[in-house]
Amino acid sequence: MKKDDIGELQISRFNYHLPDDKIAKYPLSQRDSSKLLQYRDGALSSCMFNELPALLPEESLLLFNNTRVIHARLLFHKETGAQIEIFCLSPHKPADYAMSFQQRQQCSWNCMIGNAKRWKEEPLFMEVPCDGGGVTLKAEKKAANGEEWVVCFSWNRNELTFSELLELAGKLPIPPYLNRPADARDDETYQTVYSRIEGSVAAPTAGLHFTPQVMEELHEKGIAAAEVTLHVGAGTFRPVKSNTIAGHAMHTELIAVERETIEKLLDHCGKLVVVGTTSLRTVESLYYIGRKLHLHPETSAQELSVKQWEPYDEIGDAVSPRQALQLILSYLDRQGQDRLIANTQIIIVPGYRFHYADAIVTNFHQPQSTLLLLIAAFVGDDWERIYDYAMHHDYRFLSYGDSSILWKKPK
Repeated sequence: MKKDDIGELQISRFNYHLPDDKIAKYPLSQRDSSKLLQYRDGALSSCMFNELPALLPEESLLLFNNTRVIHARLLFHKETGAQIEIFCLSPHKPADYAMSFQQRQQCSWNCMIGNAKRWKEEPLFMEVPCDGGGVTLKAEKKAANGEEWVVCFSWNRNELTFSELLELAGKLPIPPYLNRPADARDDETYQTVYSRIEGSVAAPTAGLHFTPQVMEELHEKGIAAAEVTLHVGAGTFRPVKSNTIAGHAMHTELIAVERETIEKLLDHCGKLVVVGTTSLRTVESLYYIGRKLHLHPETSAQELSVKQWEPYDEIGDAVSPRQALQLILSYLDRQGQDRLIANTQIIIVPGYRFHYADAIVTNFHQPQSTLLLLIAAFVGDDWERIYDYAMHHDYRFLSYGDSSILWKKPK
């Protein structure tokens, strides 16, 4: 389908009634004891998540998003008592995540500011308890960029990195629809067991069901694993407010993919099962990056981004999925790099043509969200039957809820 046809999709088509009591406010005590809905060849069935290894064919490849959620919410108080919330979204200077987290004196971030009207030009200060007598964190509001601000942070204990400071001073940004404050348990339960690369402000929640035992059983069965990184932005919670999808501006997120992962994608012969919508968006973004390198071999690193509507332009599939990955490897060779870093704004909606995944492990998503549109793109109109089945079989919905494994229909 062309962009104009895609853009006219009515968002109201992707709505369903989600009662509040179906939203899981807390996770189960045992992650892998959650329910798992399987959709395969049009049939629906229920099992437990710890049965996932038995459901996967031998020689399958699981693709995980290894991002880790940061303590992105910083609560400052003015002398008047007014609370100002600074929500760190992405690094501004230095713009590299790893470099920003390792800063020991100051750095600046792109942030959302709660109660922004009460914060004029004066700096804000926060006293943060830590070993050795505490640290003073200073925040200064700089340039505005739409709904976001650049905020410069500085602190008076140079032995502390910004990553360590966030861990001490910040709060975990659990989803707003949970309607509760984060507590100490969320520090563990709102991270996947394989998370390791800091940068997300929301968890890739399909991965929350995996346990070391499930991972070990997958390994024993010979199921291969690969990792990508997509740092989940706050835009993942942004509802689609327009009547048609054309009116929705998709948020931009950073992806990073190691050469080893691209080689695994090229070499494996079995099914590719992506864990979560973020992993799916990442691997599909690889196709359009490879296509761009085919059409414009001299594309610079700064231009290796995927725009929202690129998949629906008139160019079509100029290269095969394998060729796209090979072109990325050739690009990395020319650059002398072992990791691809790019931004993606890709939006996946009904009419999209998938290039790599055979199945997706995913939770149940909000009505009229871009995540639900992605699922509708993957399984077609059967998304309604899947969600109706989950609703009537007491599945728990959203981030801390149950999950599904959805297999793409054979052509």
